[in-house]
Amino acid sequence: MEKKLMQTYLYDFYGDLLNEHQRKIYGDFVLNDFSLSEIAQEEGISRQGVHDLVRRCDKMLEGYEKKLHLLERFLRMKEQILKIRAFTTEYQDKNGAEVMAEIKAISDELLEEL
Repeated sequence: MEKKLMQTYLYDFYGDLLNEHQRKIYGDFVLNDFSLSEIAQEEGISRQGVHDLVRRCDKMLEGYEKKLHLLERFLRMKEQILKIRAFTTEYQDKNGAEVMAEIKAISDELLEEL
């Protein structure tokens, strides 16, 4: 997965666990796509300071994911839901019983995860 997309997902899931200063700078870098220099100028700190803070936040958010696996579960469920959507589209073209069995199997998996 692309690094920026992964950072965005991690921020969405765990960003509230960062302090206000970290959230602001990391959010500007990841969500608003500001450069390190732009953030440094706005915050009155060095570019290196912004870079270090972003790296620390990356490590913190990745650590939360390693422990909690919320993003992993979300992506797995999203993939399963996309499969269900594809099967329902196929339903019109195929034998309905076969497709319904697949949909039931996927929904059973999703329910087990909940």
